Amino acid sequence: MKTRELEYDLPPELIAQHPLARRDESRLLVYDRVSERVDHRRFAELPDVVAGALTVVNDTRVVPARIPIAQPKGEVLLLERLDEDGVWEGLAKPTRRLRPGRQYGPVELLEHLGEGRWRLRLHGDPAGETPLPPYITEPLSEPERYQTVYARETGSAAAPTAGLHFTPEVLGRLDVERITLHVGLDTFRPIAVDDLAEHVLHGERYEVSPEAWERISSAERVLAVGTTCVRVLETLARGAPLAGRTDLFVTPGFAFQRADALLTNFHLPRSTLLALVMAFAGVEETRRLYRLAVEERYRFYSFGDAMLVL
Repeated sequence: MKTRELEYDLPPELIAQHPLARRDESRLLVYDRVSERVDHRRFAELPDVVAGALTVVNDTRVVPARIPIAQPKGEVLLLERLDEDGVWEGLAKPTRRLRPGRQYGPVELLEHLGEGRWRLRLHGDPAGETPLPPYITEPLSEPERYQTVYARETGSAAAPTAGLHFTPEVLGRLDVERITLHVGLDTFRPIAVDDLAEHVLHGERYEVSPEAWERISSAERVLAVGTTCVRVLETLARGAPLAGRTDLFVTPGFAFQRADALLTNFHLPRSTLLALVMAFAGVEETRRLYRLAVEERYRFYSFGDAMLVL
């Protein structure tokens, strides 16, 4: 598949700059792959639509990972804790003006790994700002709105955004199981090669309890909340251990073994996330649904509306 096949036109005004006042008031585009029917619902109606399914959520929590540095003026974005001695992997800029062995505020740069990535030591706990995506240009008055209501395990550089729509009330009407994948560089790094097969994933850490996997593997029907959940479920379905790293790259033609339905947001062009949605819903079907979402003025990206593929 060529990366250009992951492109689509989006009016800039449809990029959601802030969350709705109430999480579950977002819109929900529902697509049934068997009947090819499309329904337009509200997220609060999700339990009625997926009755009987086991809903699997990613309970990772976003780290306050954006740390400004003063001299030279720039910032460090923490991506992943590498050990308990304060060593992390992160993105730092301006990379060309930074030097290994130097300390910039609470950040000591140890080794440049290429592409702006550094191995670094953080002195103290992460105490930066919420790392909002670059397409969100308006300040976030409540940082907790970039966390899911079920976030528990701290370790992500970005939120698993399909989960941002849930409220305790919606969760209370669903049969829910938790897994953990700490969102890192792979989730938001754009694809820079022409051929999708040449894109390399660095991998992200995950963990699933034996009890959770027993429920998930034996469930009659599983709803995966977000692309991060899909990657973990399909990694485990292929015999991987219950904790580790996954570099599973889901592209069209992939044979899904455990995700039966997918709840997801509307994703950026040329992204691995959009490739996964196309693999699940179909390439042409996804293009059609995205065109329809634009026509119907759905809100896109992290704070936007949601899509449910049955």
